[in-house]
Amino acid sequence: MEAIVWIVTAAVVFGICRLVDKGFQKLFRNKAEHLSGLAVRVNKRYGVFGIILSAIGIAAMVSGAGEDKVLLWGGLIVLLLGVSFAVYYLSFGIFYGEDSFLVSSLGKKSDAYRYSDIEGQKLYLITGGNIVVELQMRGGKTVSLQSTMDGVYPFLDTAFSGWCRQKGLAEDQCDFHDPSKSWWFPHEES
Repeated sequence: MEAIVWIVTAAVVFGICRLVDKGFQKLFRNKAEHLSGLAVRVNKRYGVFGIILSAIGIAAMVSGAGEDKVLLWGGLIVLLLGVSFAVYYLSFGIFYGEDSFLVSSLGKKSDAYRYSDIEGQKLYLITGGNIVVELQMRGGKTVSLQSTMDGVYPFLDTAFSGWCRQKGLAEDQCDFHDPSKSWWFPHEES
């Protein structure tokens, strides 16, 4: 019986998160870049971890609803943490088309950029072999992309092609471009 409660709880939490995600898409993601189907997303395991935390929180709250206040309050805290984690990671995305891209994250208006707004790139190697490509944008902002994100390399290839087209350059004129070394845009040699 307890296993059935766990399964039903997990299904309900997953269903609610799915409905919230679909609702966000319908309400807030209606620009051409959102509708192109091309996106860079944080690996879904972080969102799934948030959903699992939410299910554990609900289970603890159900178990502690009768007499154990520690389980009830602890479950509530874990539930809130899990929902926050899932919503944050499932709401981040970079949506792109042929000429521009949008950087969307929770609680912020999407930032729109043309590929020609990219002024350069920095490259960081993080423990575990992960690579972070930091795009330096006109106006001093940066956009950070991790090699573990889904769709990051097709985005960088599209961004480079769009950047060359918008700057009036041929791709073979860009001696800095070397995707095998994670270089797409101008950079300073250290």
